[in-house]
Amino acid sequence: MTIRRKTLLIITILLFTAGLFPAFSAVAKKTAFEPDLTKLKEGKDYKVYNRSLSHFIDGARKGIRFDEGRDVGLVRFAGYEFTNGVIEFDVRGKNVLQKSFVGIAFHGIDEQTYDAIYFRPFNFRSDDPVRYSHAVQYISSPDYSWQKLRNEHPGVYEQPIQSPPDPDTWFHVRIIVESPNVSVFVNGAKEPSLMVKKLNNNAKGWIGLWVGDESGGDFANLKVVSAQ
Repeated sequence: MTIRRKTLLIITILLFTAGLFPAFSAVAKKTAFEPDLTKLKEGKDYKVYNRSLSHFIDGARKGIRFDEGRDVGLVRFAGYEFTNGVIEFDVRGKNVLQKSFVGIAFHGIDEQTYDAIYFRPFNFRSDDPVRYSHAVQYISSPDYSWQKLRNEHPGVYEQPIQSPPDPDTWFHVRIIVESPNVSVFVNGAKEPSLMVKKLNNNAKGWIGLWVGDESGGDFANLKVVSAQ
């Protein structure tokens, strides 16, 4: 190898190590978001809308608890933009009719414009077949509410959960977003409980925890991995 080629090789290695080659540094960039929810600071790491929060430790779970309130409540995380990838978290609602709506919002533009996947634990094991079929829901706020989707597309954007968990206990959620496709898995199931196509063209945006009207909820072990 000539001296010139050796010099070029050394320079290339140094540039690569320093991350000055965009094509390579983009691949190496960490795209995971896995916060300790008990250590996040309001105003710096997240912003709360229409709820009060408290932190808790429940065994191995360290999380955030929403109090109950009217209308939708949100925790919007700062400094992380989600496109496609996998969203995972543990969540606990309760078995009280119309008092437990818990989930996640993503591809958010503002506090009214976002996609969301949420659960109705009080329907998980209902003997009423209609309620049973309304366990997990997709919405696209503000244009496509659950009422509009249920009336115009019954059985498409909400589904039951096969082998549903106890509505008063923790369950694990895994959501795969490959725009426009969204698939929702519960407690490690191999088959999705819900598969939908997004109802907007938003391909990226903020991500946040979500609770519905008159609902609180507990969240822990949030992990988001972007497919970028």
